[in-house]
Amino acid sequence: MKACHHCKNVVDGADSIGRADTCPACCSDLHCCLNCRFHETGAYNECLENQAERVLEKSKSNFCEYFFFRDVQGNARVWKKMPNPLDNLFKNNS
Repeated sequence: MKACHHCKNVVDGADSIGRADTCPACCSDLHCCLNCRFHETGAYNECLENQAERVLEKSKSNFCEYFFFRDVQGNARVWKKMPNPLDNLFKNNS
C-alpha cells in the first residue's frame, strides 16, 4: 500500500508516479524524498542510496532517478501517529 507522506492518504497507481504528480487529497508532491523507500533521516544526506544526488527540499518534487515509492505496509516505519502509553503519566489531572 502506498500513501502520501503528508496526509497519509492511500495513493492509487503509485507504481507509475511522475515528477509532476500530486496527492489528490492534499496536493502535496508525490515524487519527493519523503515518499521514497531510500529516505532515512539518520543517513548521510537523509538517503540510503549512496549514488543519489543531494536534495535539499525533501518534501518537494525532484528529478531523482532512484525514486521508488515507499510501501507503508511492509515497512518498519509507522505512518499513523500511535498513542504513547507514557502520555497518561504526564497528564494534568487537576
